[in-house]
Amino acid sequence: MRAELAWGGFRRWYLRFFWPKYVEEMRARRKGSDPYKKCPHEVLDPRDLKFHRNQETFSWEPQDDPFRWRDRLPFARVGLCELMLIAGFFFVLTGLAAWLFWPAAIVPGFLGLCVVWFFRNPRRKMPDETGVVVSPADGKVVEVREIEHDEFLDGPAVQIGIFLSVFNVHINRVPVASRVIGLRYRRGKFLNALKAASARENEQLAVKLEETTEPHRRMIVRQIAGAIARRIVCWVKPGDELPRGDQFGMIKLGSRTELVIPREPGLVVEAHVGQKVKAGATVVARYVS
Repeated sequence: MRAELAWGGFRRWYLRFFWPKYVEEMRARRKGSDPYKKCPHEVLDPRDLKFHRNQETFSWEPQDDPFRWRDRLPFARVGLCELMLIAGFFFVLTGLAAWLFWPAAIVPGFLGLCVVWFFRNPRRKMPDETGVVVSPADGKVVEVREIEHDEFLDGPAVQIGIFLSVFNVHINRVPVASRVIGLRYRRGKFLNALKAASARENEQLAVKLEETTEPHRRMIVRQIAGAIARRIVCWVKPGDELPRGDQFGMIKLGSRTELVIPREPGLVVEAHVGQKVKAGATVVARYVS
């Protein structure tokens, strides 16, 4: 992250000095204003909002984003820096080792491929049935628990906990077509995400959602850091409307994701402990009218 921020500073200097016309064009196309100045640096184009998309009032229309093509890559856009720096480092070592003594190239080559594999972003086909709730994460279901009362949902709920190993896709997706109505970040520990205590004590970010269609159920998706994963990424902000299965964040390297849904008549929980799920594709619950 520090490497990216340092590159951003150099990049803004370069654009102002060598491409002033581009800077003016992007300023003219920029939407909104920045009355609170939440971004610690000047915002010249969408690239400068990478770490501040959910804290800014600035925005650009999709067609005005010169970096939009990166969303079509088979890798997580927020992981491109890690791919270039970490995977690139291992592949350079692989080349040097292969030149000197080829068997020594196996380990760094394998580690480089692991980094590439971790940041993959496969396409998913979302179910189009009404009333279904899809998994917000890839991984293994480690908890299905009933909650007597959830303050945000204002009633009884069901909590589904999913553990993500380093081999799972780590992109998070919304479980239903919904509107973001709140974000709550909490500092904490970095316990092993397999432990139940991690849900209570680890650093986490709760994304509070409300369905955009009747009956406007409220739900929560929690991104919880783990022993290895120590960086939670979330780029949505209150007011954003997202279709079912749309991407909203990522947890880097190994973690836990929890889904809290209202327990009401007609709810059928299909997820069970030990089940392997895929974000946006696996139905974990459905509301039968």
